[in-house]
Amino acid sequence: MSRTHSSSNPHSTPAPHTPAPRSAPARRTLLLAASAAGLTAGAAGLSGALGAWGSPPRTPAAGPAAAPVPATRLSSRPSPPASLAPYTESTTLDSVATPRGGPGGYRRLAEGPGWQRLVREDLATAHAGRQERRRTLAALVQFTDLHLVDVQHPLRYEYLRAATASAWRPQEALSVVGALALVERVNGLRGAPSTGAPLDLVMTTGDNTDNNAACELDWFLGLMSGGKVTPDTGLRGHFEGVQSAGIDLYWQPGERRADADKRHGFPYLPGYLAAATRPLHSPGLNLPWYSTVGNHDFLPGGCWAPGDGWAHEIATGDRKLMSLPAGTGAGFWRKVTAGQDPKGDLFRTLLHQQRRPTRRVTPDPRRAPVTPEQYLRAHLDPRHTGPGPHGHGYTENSLDRRVRYYAFPIGDDVLGLSLDTTDLGGHYEGSLDETQFRWLERTLARAEQPYALVFSHHTSATMRNTRPDPARPGERRRDGAAVRALLSRSPRVLAWINGHSHKNAITPHPGFWEISTASHIDHPQLARVVELTANGDGTLSLFTTLVESDAPATTDLTDLGPRGLASLYRELALNAPGARTTLAGRPSDRNTELLLPTR
Repeated sequence: MSRTHSSSNPHSTPAPHTPAPRSAPARRTLLLAASAAGLTAGAAGLSGALGAWGSPPRTPAAGPAAAPVPATRLSSRPSPPASLAPYTESTTLDSVATPRGGPGGYRRLAEGPGWQRLVREDLATAHAGRQERRRTLAALVQFTDLHLVDVQHPLRYEYLRAATASAWRPQEALSVVGALALVERVNGLRGAPSTGAPLDLVMTTGDNTDNNAACELDWFLGLMSGGKVTPDTGLRGHFEGVQSAGIDLYWQPGERRADADKRHGFPYLPGYLAAATRPLHSPGLNLPWYSTVGNHDFLPGGCWAPGDGWAHEIATGDRKLMSLPAGTGAGFWRKVTAGQDPKGDLFRTLLHQQRRPTRRVTPDPRRAPVTPEQYLRAHLDPRHTGPGPHGHGYTENSLDRRVRYYAFPIGDDVLGLSLDTTDLGGHYEGSLDETQFRWLERTLARAEQPYALVFSHHTSATMRNTRPDPARPGERRRDGAAVRALLSRSPRVLAWINGHSHKNAITPHPGFWEISTASHIDHPQLARVVELTANGDGTLSLFTTLVESDAPATTDLTDLGPRGLASLYRELALNAPGARTTLAGRPSDRNTELLLPTR
């Protein structure tokens, strides 16, 4: 039976104690040195920067003749010295952006009470005094489902909004500045919240991009490792997406007339689109970071198998479909969700039938779909190394062998394993190829480290797609149940950390915990800190702590600078019509201490 209880009040002041030292000092020294070197280089490039979030931008002149706008520079800073554990500041233990008022209409956010930490004893019993005995084995941050979006991309299917709320979200134009605010939050964390130990790394668990587009991948790598990021494609200074098309289905922020979203209370914000596409300068993370792939990173639209070039032709072309006749899209989307269009045949037919109402846009080769090989090569580009490691988990050997999974040491006692759960045969659910499944089995059996943390994009419940990979048509694929059983058989595995579902959920399985984290595009827009400790009493603890981006809880609608836009990103997501309201999960899926027996 599951047993869950609250820990002591997170706002109380516990008796101070000094966290026990790590078991891998030599490696930790190297990681910190690499991180410091990357941060120093980034800081040198930011001399003379504006304040932490810059000042509100001026709206560029409209039309093709708009003058280039300099990048807004953000100031990174070394994270402050770790305090005596635990601490709550800058986490959802302290405060959470909370809706004001009841349901109905456009709701504003304000700072609200934090979410307390709950102790979960589903797999082991908590013993008194473990706080004084525990030793930290690993501490990391998980980013998942950033969905950095080129909102002017011709392959986007916003016109299916009536069929699925995920087809278009009013907040999407701010995905880049929102992710930048998350980078700033992590850079400012004072170590791990529960133990005070230094953070080892950041791991992304897929859907880093949205349209499988080269421009989005470039934005993601620039945000994570540092550099100039311009979330704009096509003709600079001339927005050509659905939000400037005068179509009632979408929020038209620069027009006073009532559209579908303004009738829900969305604001009139002249200058919003110019501000949303303005160049930014990311300081990059001040921690090493690793990358895991998701279906939106490899599949056009996150759904369709790459193959004969149709997606490339549409993505880089000069026509964009922005609306459909009423009722046309619902049947099509039902077939997509049922897995009946893995190659995009129905999608191509739809676009062909609707060619007449398409609108002309400026073609841009940067919108081209990214192949798995190009995805890895971009990670290996020295421009994107940042604080390291070079390749962020991927290596030249990964390219040669055409594999997108790998193992890496988190510490002397903890092995990390990053899986590729995307099925290149198409559809948004995932699975593992047999070769990878056997590699996972062997790696867990032969590892030197006594403990392992497994990372993937898909959850165990969303790995039901065993369609053959076109490159390996005769190879069997393994579903989530098979992976779950394999991990349960391994005495090393403590947690399977993933995303995809856009919802916080923590599930006990025989021998390990499955930790699924909400996305950073849908409300409530969170990342998660995970800490592993040995408690010196026959148990281990996994601490999970959710963090919001470094943006004010309350939005100032007059502030179209990066900080104001990051705050607005969160508020728009809260109010997106049709958005799910359960993505924060239950209290036991948020800030927790998860007990395990020592193996």
